[in-house]
Amino acid sequence: MCSMDEDSRIVALDEVPDDGTFLFTVRDGFDTKEAIIVELSDAVVAFENYCPHWTDVRLDKGSGATVRNGELVCEKHGATFESESGLCNYGPCEGAVLEEVAITTEDGDVYLTDERYEFENQGPSGNHDLSSRGRIGFSGN
Repeated sequence: MCSMDEDSRIVALDEVPDDGTFLFTVRDGFDTKEAIIVELSDAVVAFENYCPHWTDVRLDKGSGATVRNGELVCEKHGATFESESGLCNYGPCEGAVLEEVAITTEDGDVYLTDERYEFENQGPSGNHDLSSRGRIGFSGN
C-alpha cells in the first residue's frame, strides 16, 4: 500500500459530488488512464472511466458521470452499474464489472492506493474523446 503523501492525494473528500463523480487521471508507466470517484453513503470507491461494452466510451466526459438512483449510467448505451460494486445490472454489458481503482480516505482526503498506478492529475487525461468521432482519419495526412 502506498504511503499517504501529497503525491498520492487525489482530492478533499468534501469536493467529491454527492450525486455525480470526480474525474482524475492515473499513470501506468507511459500510459495514462482516467478514473472516477463515486461517493457512497459511508465511503468512496473509484473505477476506471470507461464502459466495458465499448472501452472507448467514457462514463464521465469531464462534467461528472450520470448517477441515477445510486447507479452510474452509460449515456451511450443506457447501461447501469451498481455504484458499490461496479456491476452492470442492465444494458448490453450486463454482468460485466467496472475495473476498480484502489483508493482510501484519511483525515478528510482521498488517496490513491492502487499499486498499479501513480496519481497524475485531477480532471481528464487530455487524450481526445474517442467516443465522439470515428477512429479513422480522412484528412490524407
